Amino acid sequence: MGREFGKIDGVVRAKRRKYVPVVLSREEIDTVISKLEPPFDLVVKLLYGCGLRVSECLDLRVNAFNLEMGVLTIHDGKGGKDRTVPLPETLAPEIRSQLDRVRSVLDQDLFTQNFAGTFLPHALERKYPNASKEFIWQWFFPAILLTKVSGKNEYRRYHLHESHVNKAIKAASASTALTKRVTAHTFRHSFASHLLQANYDIRTIQELLGHSDVQTTMIYTHTVKSSTRKEPRSPLDF
Repeated sequence: MGREFGKIDGVVRAKRRKYVPVVLSREEIDTVISKLEPPFDLVVKLLYGCGLRVSECLDLRVNAFNLEMGVLTIHDGKGGKDRTVPLPETLAPEIRSQLDRVRSVLDQDLFTQNFAGTFLPHALERKYPNASKEFIWQWFFPAILLTKVSGKNEYRRYHLHESHVNKAIKAASASTALTKRVTAHTFRHSFASHLLQANYDIRTIQELLGHSDVQTTMIYTHTVKSSTRKEPRSPLDF
């Protein structure tokens, strides 16, 4: 209107709307998984069974799995932090089968001309020049095709792309009778909510999710009623 605002006392900020995450029941999760083809079914089982972010799941390498101890190590999670979570005992056969597949893919790649191994952080590759072709550094969910490195006459193996996972989950949930919006993160929400429902304390869940602030984890208190339990287990084993 062409007029000055004049003096404004104080700052008025819009309040952020309280967000309550979408949570699936165990039966709904099993229904979605039943509609998924490999390796996407195993991806979702790890998202839910270990409470992973989709980026953390796809970034997993062979050396992250300790099947003997039943532990999964997430390296360089959000904020560059490492953490460990219990591996669901029921997934051990599928994990071993996927590891066999990864080894088979690597064996074929090693006979490919100009194959330079998997993608590694530059610092790691400088320190261990041969690591990119070692089994323990391969992606647990390798991409279907090799990637040609820009500006170089070499090919490397990347991991499964996040968009493929999201597309598979969307198609699977659409083929069910679910009335909820299902994304990859929904399974992480369900992991935390089901642990609360099983009476695990909020601090334990905070550590398993890798949250820096317990207030972030407190959002799940709006999804279920809870009391306390200390020793962590995967909800996939309930």
